[in-house]
Amino acid sequence: MAHSFWVNNVAYPAAERTMLLDVALASINCGLLTGNALATDTDNYPPTLTGMRASFVTLKHDDTLRGCIGSLEPTDSLVRNVANNAYAAAFRDPRFPALTAQELNRLTIHIAVLGLLQTVECDTEADLLRQLQAGVDGWVIEDKGSRGTFLPAVWESLPNPVHFLRHLKNKAGLPEDYWSDTIKIWRYSTESFSTTVPEN
Repeated sequence: MAHSFWVNNVAYPAAERTMLLDVALASINCGLLTGNALATDTDNYPPTLTGMRASFVTLKHDDTLRGCIGSLEPTDSLVRNVANNAYAAAFRDPRFPALTAQELNRLTIHIAVLGLLQTVECDTEADLLRQLQAGVDGWVIEDKGSRGTFLPAVWESLPNPVHFLRHLKNKAGLPEDYWSDTIKIWRYSTESFSTTVPEN
């Protein structure tokens, strides 16, 4: 299929972006047909796609969120990670029913390839807020066994750092005004690209 891209900080050439987007769509189609994610053979892909990388796959239908699943740290090759996350976003996101074949039309597939998590050193919430760069980084917050993350794309809907941090705490199951000496915070970069499945 032909692809049009919306790209943010992408280091991968267009051919490799196309490969990953095709893998994501193929895994969703495989899920519709067999109930399983696509089994990928890493021998069929360039080394840049078979290295250990983490990713998130976000699905939208007519600009409405339809599923989002990902991993923060690499546990498998990037191409397999994308295949598994695309399948999970379509069929395993607990917030939504399983995707149907009819929803493939105008389905937008967004892939965010994550850089390594970087520990953020801060003693106070005010210090952390000074380090938040709106629109730039993804963030992870963790404490008391709870963890939450926001991809950089979340800045589009929460451009104010104070609001961004409050909602991130809520996602991690923590109160908006929560702070402690044991809180852990990381930032990460992403390389992001999307395509929309054309209407048949």
